[in-house]
Amino acid sequence: MTATGKALPTAPNLIELAIGGMTCASCAARIEKKLNRMDGVEATVNYATEKATVRYADDIAPADLIATVEKTGYTAVVPPPPEQAETAPAGQPVDALRTARTRLWVSAVLTLPVIVLAMVPAWQFDYWQWASLTLAAPVVVWGGLPFHRAALVNLRHGAATMDTLVSLGTLAAFGWSLWALFLGDAGMPGMKHPFSFDITRGDGAGNIYLEAAAGVTVFILAGRYFEARSKRTAGSALRALLELGAKDVAVLRGGQETRIPVGRLAVDDRFVVRPGEKVATDGVVEEGTSAVDASMLTGESVPVEVGPGDAVVGATVNAGGRLVVRATRVGGDTQLAQMARLVEQAQTGKAAVQRLADRISGVFVPIVIALAAATLGWWLGTGSGPTAAFTAAVAVLIIACPCALGLATPTALLVGTGRGAQLGVLIKGPEVLESTRRVDTVVLDKTGTVTTGRMALAEVLPADGEDAAELLRVAGALEAASEHPIARAVAEAAAEAGALPPVGEFANAEGLGVTGTVDGRTVVVGRARLLRERGLFVPEEVARAATGAEAAGRTAILAGWDGRARGVLAVADAVKPTSRAAVARLRELGLKPVLLTGDNTTVAKAVAAEVGIDEVIAEVLPAEKVAVIERLQGEGRVVAMVGDGVNDAAALARADLGLAMGTGTDAAIEAADLTLVRGDLMVAADAIRLSRRTLAIIKGNLFWAFAYNVAALPLAAAGLLNPMLAGAAMAFSSVFVVGNSLRLRRFRPIG
Repeated sequence: MTATGKALPTAPNLIELAIGGMTCASCAARIEKKLNRMDGVEATVNYATEKATVRYADDIAPADLIATVEKTGYTAVVPPPPEQAETAPAGQPVDALRTARTRLWVSAVLTLPVIVLAMVPAWQFDYWQWASLTLAAPVVVWGGLPFHRAALVNLRHGAATMDTLVSLGTLAAFGWSLWALFLGDAGMPGMKHPFSFDITRGDGAGNIYLEAAAGVTVFILAGRYFEARSKRTAGSALRALLELGAKDVAVLRGGQETRIPVGRLAVDDRFVVRPGEKVATDGVVEEGTSAVDASMLTGESVPVEVGPGDAVVGATVNAGGRLVVRATRVGGDTQLAQMARLVEQAQTGKAAVQRLADRISGVFVPIVIALAAATLGWWLGTGSGPTAAFTAAVAVLIIACPCALGLATPTALLVGTGRGAQLGVLIKGPEVLESTRRVDTVVLDKTGTVTTGRMALAEVLPADGEDAAELLRVAGALEAASEHPIARAVAEAAAEAGALPPVGEFANAEGLGVTGTVDGRTVVVGRARLLRERGLFVPEEVARAATGAEAAGRTAILAGWDGRARGVLAVADAVKPTSRAAVARLRELGLKPVLLTGDNTTVAKAVAAEVGIDEVIAEVLPAEKVAVIERLQGEGRVVAMVGDGVNDAAALARADLGLAMGTGTDAAIEAADLTLVRGDLMVAADAIRLSRRTLAIIKGNLFWAFAYNVAALPLAAAGLLNPMLAGAAMAFSSVFVVGNSLRLRRFRPIG
């Protein structure tokens, strides 16, 4: 972290505040600036997540931090703990979104006839202007209340944002219309509202601009609503992680099983985990043996054999027998909870791309206000009369109202996300698009991303003189009686080849394999050690085949009967059919692929060679995945991460661009910036292309919207545009922005 001017070795305390009332990125910057002015405080405010992460010294109380934020004009509270957040007022964001939607739709319905009447003189009936006032007044006052309130807050603190310009423009147009209706000539029966290309000196008392005031309000409300909707799920990754764990657990007390909520578990409690159940918390196995599927947390594709004395992790799945586990860590100390904190920290530390519209407005708004005041003064100074002077000043404010600026991002985002959904790509929000243009490295998780994430039979290697079909039929019949994922892979492959014979005297040998009778023969399937213990001879050729399979990153299972091993069955996490072509497509986009996995190096290199990846980083823990992303970023790379598991969630959040497979976990999907709905790596290239195209459209919209204002402002100030024409021009600029955004509907995937 770079220094902020205050060295903070004496600021050991860390707190996170939920900030309310922010309407743009400049609000976050203002709060951050105020907090950092406090002695012994270092703060980062994230507009996207609406949170402030603050380090503070011992002589500062959290109440002081909250008071500073409130003095700046915003609200701040300490969020409830995650376990309380589930029952806390979680509906508040939804209620706020529902309120914004209601405000938008009511305002839109009221505004439509106002615009139609103003733009079509033939439909202007007697007293139409009073009907327009009746419809427009609630839109400007109630619909625009969020902008007026924000502008007032900014005014109190000597600041101006886009809200200031919207509020000034709409209120000026509305106020002028009220003056013209009640004190001017606009309220007379039969008044018509024709277009005019300039301002008649000394005139203007017969003009009303209700359609401009109401239209601007509706357009900006639409932009804010769509932005709020895209931010609604900003904190869902944490909830998705917490929901991954077990909800209740069977605890052994007094020799009896008692079902209790997981939250009531204590360290050293003994609990039961049956086949198919999730392990309730981190602990040590005391009784039983089984295979535990830890892929959701570790990325390890092969289930891990556990027995007495082995450690297990909460939220992993028991794939085999009954286990009795003693709890060693509970609540916030578990690995799952630590991963949840990792995701939250990664998201908080990831600065949102500051909206270009807000940066423009930060300079543009004060200039426009000053220009409007100067226009008023110049016209008054030339003796043209107050009516013409005020008309010209209002024209300046209305022509400068950043309606097109406000629409530039949300309209392109809506069209882009709609087209993306058709192609299996979900874009979370506009703040994720900037990095897609600069990404040069794509880090691919192995399990579930490049591979299918489930074990499958890769190869049958019979000994000399043995029949491969018979080897698979006999071994598959025996494995069909087992619940182990590797056994299921063999059994499924055998069942596809034909009917399986019945099995007798089936027995499971603790993590080594299975035995039983098939067609009257005693069959042993499992590791070479098990076959030798049961007196079966393992020929050198079979041992070499097993070693070769393991060297290729596969799991080797030996099968034998009648005193000798008959061959090897190689099982592996199969590579998806489209992965190799997808890697090639990513290279064509200028991206360097890197394979990142928790699996062992041998397996990882075998998969990488199969799909055409040169750089491999293997045997990394979830926390280390974040460190790998940070190391690559430290080398100057702009990193995209593609993953699907909980173990990828923090890395997805930390990467410059996170892409989650839609077939993966909710935690990964919520932490990512883009979601590939079909779970196909081929879609990743289309996602990056679509994101880059959407970003280009947004920047084009912003350029033309700003250029329009720059070109039109001098015309308005010179009296060559009256506010009515200014309103029409402003509406045209909005139509242009929407039309430009609609070009994204023609986006086509490669091939």
